[in-house]
Amino acid sequence: MKRLFLFSAVFILSFSVFSQQITHETIVINVEVPVRVFKSSAFIDNLTLNDFEITEDGVSQKVEAVYLVKKRSIERREETKRFAPQISRDFYLFFEVMEYTSKLGEAVGYFIRNVIVPGDNLTIITPMKTYKLKSQTFEILSKEEIVGQLKGILRKDALIGSSEYRDTIDDIVRLAKSLSTAVQLGSGTTDFSVDQETLSPLRNLDNFNAQEYESRPISEQITAYGMLLEKLENVRNVDQQKFFEFAKLLKEKEGQKYVFMFYEKEYIPQVDPKILNQYMSMYQDRPEVLHTITSLFDFYKRDITLDISRIKQTYADSSISIHFLYISKPLQHIYGVRMHEHSGDIYAAFREMAQATGGFADSSTNSAFLFQKAIEASENYYLLYYSPNDYRRDGKFKTIKVRVKNKSCRVIHRTGYFAN
Repeated sequence: MKRLFLFSAVFILSFSVFSQQITHETIVINVEVPVRVFKSSAFIDNLTLNDFEITEDGVSQKVEAVYLVKKRSIERREETKRFAPQISRDFYLFFEVMEYTSKLGEAVGYFIRNVIVPGDNLTIITPMKTYKLKSQTFEILSKEEIVGQLKGILRKDALIGSSEYRDTIDDIVRLAKSLSTAVQLGSGTTDFSVDQETLSPLRNLDNFNAQEYESRPISEQITAYGMLLEKLENVRNVDQQKFFEFAKLLKEKEGQKYVFMFYEKEYIPQVDPKILNQYMSMYQDRPEVLHTITSLFDFYKRDITLDISRIKQTYADSSISIHFLYISKPLQHIYGVRMHEHSGDIYAAFREMAQATGGFADSSTNSAFLFQKAIEASENYYLLYYSPNDYRRDGKFKTIKVRVKNKSCRVIHRTGYFAN
């Protein structure tokens, strides 16, 4: 009996090897595409399976199932092949803000009172910590108590987490005002060389005192100003790798994944370039000062270092809906200082990310209004399924395009996936 089993196993293995030599590997996968369809700002909820067309890398695909989902409920289904849609919800609220406002409090209150329900998962990321709201919390605390606690956390973490940033901005403002005033008064014409002993306190800017430097020679002020700009860039630095790690983490989760990013518009105080040019003329015989002034212009040009194309593809592949809420604020006017918007490139980059994942992106001074619009745009959707024709696991990014036949409407969905 054992010999017969062994012979059978060898025969099956031999047959398998022989088969592999004369046939191609056939892999069947199912691709899920959350799709949102709007006429103006209204969600269209009466579409059927025959209304949709899907292409992958330009090749038409057969739509095998369509499910209409509203919040956590499948309202309608059409299937030529049965699927098991996962409609559980994981929410992630990122607060990249320098200060707490009443509108942020309203946004949190709206979410707890009107959006999240038992069974949903919520993670909040502040400038200080990451918090997870456990499902049992709703059994222990009332919604109003939860709202109160979350507001307190956000207020405290925004204040503490951005204190270094705010202090650095304040120091830059003081020195920018001092440098602007000095050249206008002609007090920048007298100066002396800066030795290493003078520069040593600047090597560590943790205990920097801008008021003290306002009374020092111009060359020292220029050096301190440049080092503060460098410190600010380090504080604001975005670690690209963390984007990929976060996407990988969420890809493993089943269900629908919503990321809402609250990002506050930034204004960086700058000495007007015309004034810096005047200082360059005044310090023609001081190469070390000229070098410092020239380097300041590099800080004025901020190039985005993120690989946006790769990030967009990675998040689309993970089936994460990114919603980017850009909180604008009025420009502050300070005598002698040019307040330069320094986050427009970030807005453009994250808006592209949102579009690539089928998410929402907009700008307003009212963060609560933005959040409500994003929630309304994301709660209702269709889940489309198809099995790609002639699928090959080649590691390439496959581009998905969804169209609604014979209708003038706006169709939003993730842009594709990696065939891994």
